[in-house]
Amino acid sequence: MKQIQWFPGHMFKSLREMKEKLKLMDIVFILLDARIPYSSMNPNVLEIVGMKPTLILFNKTDLADPNKNKAWIKYYQEQGFYTLDIDAQSGKNVNKIYDKASEILKEKIEREEKRGLKRRPIRAMIIGIPNVGKSTLINQMTKSKATKTGNTPGVTKAQQWIKVNEQFELLDTPGVLWPKFDSLDVGFALAITGAIKDKILPTDDIVKYAIDYLKKYYPNRLKERYGIDALNLDYVEMLDQIGIKRGAILKANEIDYDRVYTLILTDIRSKNLGGITFDTYNKLISL
Repeated sequence: MKQIQWFPGHMFKSLREMKEKLKLMDIVFILLDARIPYSSMNPNVLEIVGMKPTLILFNKTDLADPNKNKAWIKYYQEQGFYTLDIDAQSGKNVNKIYDKASEILKEKIEREEKRGLKRRPIRAMIIGIPNVGKSTLINQMTKSKATKTGNTPGVTKAQQWIKVNEQFELLDTPGVLWPKFDSLDVGFALAITGAIKDKILPTDDIVKYAIDYLKKYYPNRLKERYGIDALNLDYVEMLDQIGIKRGAILKANEIDYDRVYTLILTDIRSKNLGGITFDTYNKLISL
């Protein structure tokens, strides 16, 4: 398996529409999943955005490793991006987005005021991969259910304008990925966090990748959660012990591996294993 392909037809259309609407925007918000701050950055989006003022929003920071989150924020800042860490679900730092955008656009706003132009609302396009939390963020900003939300990738299907207030307008866009993931690490990171539908990759492959990653970077989390000595067990032995401890047993007294897979993925995605970041610096390329 050298490449993972995931590119429904509507995503190509969405990318084209983003490019067309970009000229109407003052600023672009790129929403990243803080658990996968490299894997959730769509390289096609960076090409489309070009030199347009951009603010990177690190979402779901409560689910990420706080130390690694700081390091990744620093990395993007060193690449020349403005950044802000938020949590759309709880509302953390969401009220700072408008002020941050105004700060970034300060010179443009001052130029327009000197020309005698009436102050108009800041127009921002919000971009991100599927299931990164765009709709939740917009609903938090507008204090309403302005957009439909869900845990399944691809809930937002079309662009829509959202009026936050008299000073701020957002163009919400559908979650878009890129045609092929040449890196298996990126594909698995997206799968583990639910950015692509679970059926795209075999569940046992996703779980094995996650377990191997946790054994390497967070071995104590597995011991604390499941009461197992992860470093001295192979993959199947770990599944068996977790299955026995959690009662995932079939009638024939065999381990219900499908149930164990679901249990592990649910624990990862809901922070039952603590804050985890699934991107490491060995994935870095120049953005």
